[in-house]
Amino acid sequence: MQFIPYGKQFIEQDDVDTVIATLNSEYLTTGPKVKAFEDALAKYCKVKYCVAVANGTAALHLASLTLLKKGDKVLTTPNSFLATSNAILYAGAQPVFIDITEDGNIDLNLCEKALKKDPTIKAIYPVAFSGHMLNQDKLKHLRETYKIAILEDCAHAIGAKDGDIKAASCTNSDISILSFHPVKHITTGEGGAVTTNSKEIYEKLLTLRNHGMMKTADMKPWEYEMQSLGFNYRITDIQCALGLSQLKKLNGFIQRRIEIAKRYDNAFANTPIKPLYTYDKKSSYHLYVVRVDFSFFNITKEKLFHKLKEKNIGIQLHYMPINKQPYYKSLGYGSEQTPVMDRYYEECFSLPIYPKMKNEEQEYVIKTLLEVFHENS
Repeated sequence: MQFIPYGKQFIEQDDVDTVIATLNSEYLTTGPKVKAFEDALAKYCKVKYCVAVANGTAALHLASLTLLKKGDKVLTTPNSFLATSNAILYAGAQPVFIDITEDGNIDLNLCEKALKKDPTIKAIYPVAFSGHMLNQDKLKHLRETYKIAILEDCAHAIGAKDGDIKAASCTNSDISILSFHPVKHITTGEGGAVTTNSKEIYEKLLTLRNHGMMKTADMKPWEYEMQSLGFNYRITDIQCALGLSQLKKLNGFIQRRIEIAKRYDNAFANTPIKPLYTYDKKSSYHLYVVRVDFSFFNITKEKLFHKLKEKNIGIQLHYMPINKQPYYKSLGYGSEQTPVMDRYYEECFSLPIYPKMKNEEQEYVIKTLLEVFHENS
């Protein structure tokens, strides 16, 4: 059996062809494919505005610069990639880490307790972890009651929906961000996007993406003005051509991920391997996370990782608690009371899930995992 990673892209000949066509066109960057990709994303997510950028971290950075002021306190989750809370620091603001619920998402009830206790908190950065939609009614309540800004990190969740509300639609948030890294639902190689329903935020994002420059019709042909300190976070036409091709297949990719998730659910029923959550139609299944109480077995999580790698299976941990990272500890973090996150970190890991995964590969993963735990029970 060839190595089975936890996730990877699915590139077909039509994806290659559209990239080649763009390479042979007049524009390689800041051309028509960028706007076409943004428009297609906005339509898919049911949101007014979309700005495509170099990667998901750039999306978080620019979004933070439009939402936050220096010193603002921002509630966020320890269960995410580093970029979510790093973007808060980039803007000179202060992350406040809140524990998670059993599905891996930030505990919005604890967020409300924090807001009641500290009215100086200005924003929440929740993450739709593993593709599982956040509680939209609760987000709406927090936004309206406490007048806070909300950024939904939907890097895992494009295509997820809760009723008529789609991930990154900004129905109950000010801004959402997306990522198009190769392990995500669709890829542009590297790439990301910011979505919003605010014209003011949209226009700020366009300027910040391009060095803080702007140009108006009454300027001389060579003139431009730098109105703010921006960045070169542009995405290329080559990437966006790939993104447009991939976006056409997104619903099929998600359906395949759901099929894989359901097969895992069935295989692990009545075993010590427990899904983080059983099939939920509100998830687009970027990740399939399971939990195991290792205290009942003669194998540690570290040994499990090594054992499965020897058998050509790549599992992963999403994520190490951000607040326990050395850099964050140097800033005074690490002592927060996050018992659910702590238990999650001890028990959970992610299994392979991606559209190109073959049924026989999944069966091999299931069989091998069950055998390892049986041998060490």
